[in-house]
Amino acid sequence: MDRLSPGDTAPDFTLTDDTGSEVSLAGLRGRKVIVYFYPAAMTPGCTTQACDFTDSLDSLKGAGYEVLGISPDKPEKLAKFRERDGLTITLLSDPDRSAMTSYGAFGEKKLYGKVVQGVIRSTFVVDEDGKIELAQYNVKATGHVAKLRRDLGLAS
Repeated sequence: MDRLSPGDTAPDFTLTDDTGSEVSLAGLRGRKVIVYFYPAAMTPGCTTQACDFTDSLDSLKGAGYEVLGISPDKPEKLAKFRERDGLTITLLSDPDRSAMTSYGAFGEKKLYGKVVQGVIRSTFVVDEDGKIELAQYNVKATGHVAKLRRDLGLAS
């Protein structure tokens, strides 16, 4: 599994959001995009992370960032997740895990001491030209958005 590094070209993807619309990374060229991968909608850690991104969305957008949250969940489950937790970020469905794989965010990981295949909680910042500015693997769900804001030089 290849991991991405700053300066790499961000792999493009076109995925379906929770309303059934298609969103492509190429369609966001000219804007900075935070792409984050998470294992499953409506689980405690993923809910914390999605709510943190939602709480920070206005200031992130003010600094020029779009936020895309990607999981293997079907659009219907993502719609329930959005509704249940009042999420305002864009939620995308990657059921065949093709985008995750291209970003190195799917593969072997440790879960409760066992090695399993799964989604590796990861966050990427893609610049206006489609290049990776920041690549973070195995991030913690809690406190991640605050750390990311510090890494991007955004006031908390």
